[in-house]
Order: sequence, then structure tokens, then C-alpha cells
Amino acid sequence: MNNDTICAISTAPGIGAIAVIRVSGPEAFSICDKIFKAANDKMTAAVAKSHTALFGYIRYEDHIIDEVVVTVFRAPNSFDGENTVEISCHGSIYIQQKIIHILLKKGCRMAQPGEFTRRAFTNGKMDLSQAEAVADLIASTSAANHQLALQQMRGGFSHELENLRNDLLHFVTMIELELDFSEEQVEFADRKDLRDLAKKLEKHLKRLMDSFKLGNALKNGIPVAIVGETNAGKSTLLNKLLNEERAIVSDIHGTTRDVIEDTVNISGFTFRFIDTAGLRETDDELELLGIERTYQKIEQAHIVLWVIDSTKVSEHVEWMADKIISRTKDKNLVLIFNKSDMVSKEEQAVLNNIFKAYSKSRMHISARQGENIDILRAKLLEIAGLPDLEHQDIIITNLRHFEALSSAHESIVRVQDGLRKNVSGEFLSQDIRECLYHLGEITGIITTEDVLQNIFKNFCIGK
Repeated sequence: MNNDTICAISTAPGIGAIAVIRVSGPEAFSICDKIFKAANDKMTAAVAKSHTALFGYIRYEDHIIDEVVVTVFRAPNSFDGENTVEISCHGSIYIQQKIIHILLKKGCRMAQPGEFTRRAFTNGKMDLSQAEAVADLIASTSAANHQLALQQMRGGFSHELENLRNDLLHFVTMIELELDFSEEQVEFADRKDLRDLAKKLEKHLKRLMDSFKLGNALKNGIPVAIVGETNAGKSTLLNKLLNEERAIVSDIHGTTRDVIEDTVNISGFTFRFIDTAGLRETDDELELLGIERTYQKIEQAHIVLWVIDSTKVSEHVEWMADKIISRTKDKNLVLIFNKSDMVSKEEQAVLNNIFKAYSKSRMHISARQGENIDILRAKLLEIAGLPDLEHQDIIITNLRHFEALSSAHESIVRVQDGLRKNVSGEFLSQDIRECLYHLGEITGIITTEDVLQNIFKNFCIGK
């Protein structure tokens, strides 16, 4: 409830140089002044100007707990739109917990996960999509994730949706006005303009929906499956890309029997590399399970690296190609000729000729020696088709937003169909309102308590 004054530690758990404790609500200043004594005796949180910092001490029962800096934010000019105090104390876990304990005794309640951000949404400081972006920004681990979350938090996506809704609201108002004058058979909404708008909106929604595949990959890591025969050097390549000994490397065939995954940041983008079980014909049930998982990972990947041992052309090339090519028709397939340090340029040319039918993207590397690994990283960036983060269109990264956009798209397609069939304004109005409803779900103009609880329960306490 917004009548409560809440508190929580807003910095990461553990010991650090400083910690920040946030207090927010109608009694934030008065509760703070019960435990805080400013070095300037005349200054208190209650009289301090907004966005000012006060140095002093936290006291309890005549004992000094810590030297602190208290920063005052007056409503509505605070993160959540309420009176807020942020106490910066030393990072001792004991000090943090002691101050929280005192605040609770003086009338605060512990904040629930995401409650500060939820109050910001409730108080109109941000819409629901911006609130969700706060969690994404906190969780961002790469430049791409950071930029996408920051753009959404600053309202880039919200502004697009607001423009779409305003255009639709105009037309649905005109159509419903026609219904009020149905006996006069007047037409206030120009059907040609509505067809043009519906066509434009349908394309816009489709573009946003199509961006989700890339957005999801950017958020969770672009999946890259490393596949090939046993002992081709897949695990060595994974270790070299990650710069650590993540996978066991052995001359024994079938060493990797399960999937090994890890992520690495390349020029601000996260790639999720997946080392898979070597492909070969075998009767070993455990190895067969690993091979089946390899097939699954190929189908889930955006990029597939087919690692080939340059020192020997396998007699199972056609069998391997059949297993891999059939699963990579809509993916980026790169042939990686490994152990290039052990073959001549002439032999490399022969390999290019043998495998030229399988993919135009081919590279010669030595995973063990690190030869051409930097070129491979650059190639991954190129073929992933990554956007210019500084000058990009809106990219959808949230599944809830994708589902709402899909429903809005279905509604606007029905509007287009209705216009072609010259259906009555009553049916057009219903479909337009459904589209408006689903767009409103994204920003929180239309929402339910269950949706809000599901979103904010995944936030960290203190945010």
C-alpha cells in the first residue's frame, strides 16, 4: 500500500565500501529524523531542499551506529514520485542490518521485490514497459543489453505505441460517432484513410514482432552451436573462444557426451557458445543421447560452426552433411577447417573445393595455436546481422510484449479484412478496440493486479 513507508537495502548483498538504504513514503522524512543527527544541528530531512545531501550520524539509544550521508528527494521529484531518503552508510553487513532494524522499529515496513519501481508506475513516473526495462537494465551484462534496456526505459518503445494508439483512437471515435447517427447513414470516418492506417499499422506491428527473435538473442546471448565429428577440435575451439579451459580436451573419441554452454562478450554483444557431442555412427546409448542433444542445439542456434579436421577428410562427409545441412537451412552455417597449422595452402584449397557446395562461409583456423580466432570473432559479429546500437529501430526483447503485439496484429488484420468486405462500423469498432486493448497491455494503460504481481515479483528487493 502506498500509505506505508517502506525501506530496503538498494545495493548488492555483501560487504562493500558503502551501502545505500532507501526509505520511501509519506513518513520517510519524519522517520529518518528520528534516527539521524546532522552535523549541522539546524538541518533535518524534513526541512532540507530536494536533491540535497546531509552529513551526520545514525543514532539509536544514545549510541552512534555509523557516519552517513542522507540524500533527500521530495515528491514528486523522486524515482517513485514519493518522499524518499537514501542513507549512504559504510558497507558492513552489521551496519546495514542494524539501520534496517532501527527503521522498522520506527515505523517503516520492508519493501517487497520491485515495490519502489511499482510505486513509480502507480504514481505515473513511468509506464509498465519502462518499469520492466528497469529490471533489464539492472541485469544487463553487455553493451547491447544495456543500450536496449536504456532506450526502452527512456520511453522509446512507449512513444511508438502512444502514436499508434492515438491514430487508432481517432478512427474508433469517428466510427462510433457514426453508430450514434446510424439512422442518418452518415460516414465520419474516411474508409480509405482507415485502410491506409490499418495497412501502415499492420506493417509496423509485424516489424516489431519480427525484431523479437533478434531481441531475445541479444538479451540472452546469440546461440552459436559448435558441431562436427569427434576429435575435430570443437572443445579446443570453445576453450579458445572463452579464454578458459571450460571443456575437457582429449584424443579419445566421444569425450564430449553432453552439451557444454558458456557466454562471452564480443564487442559489446553476448554470444552463447554451445559445444556439442561429436557426430558419428555409434551404438553407445549414452553417446547417442548426446548426439540427439546436438541435433536439438543445431535447431535452436542462430549460427552453426561446423568444425572439420583439416588433416583428414572423413569418409563420413556426406553422412555428416546430411545430418547438419538439413537442420541449418534458415541459419548461418560456417565451415571451420581446424588444425590449419598442420596442412599446406594447397591442401587448404583442396578442402575448400570439396566442401564448397555446403556453405560459402569457410575459414581455416588452428584452435590449439589460436590462429585466426580474432578473425572468427569478427566473422561472428558480421554474420549475426547485429544492429547499430547508436542508431537503431525499436527491438523487442520481452516475451510479454511480443505476445501482446501478436494479439494486436491479429486484430488489425481483422480490421483490414472487414474493410475489404465492407462490414458495418460496429464490427470494425470492436476489432480496433481489441487492438487498442492489446497495445495498452504493454504500457499498463490496461492491466490487472495478477499481471503486475507477476512482473514485479522478479525484481530485486530495493528496486
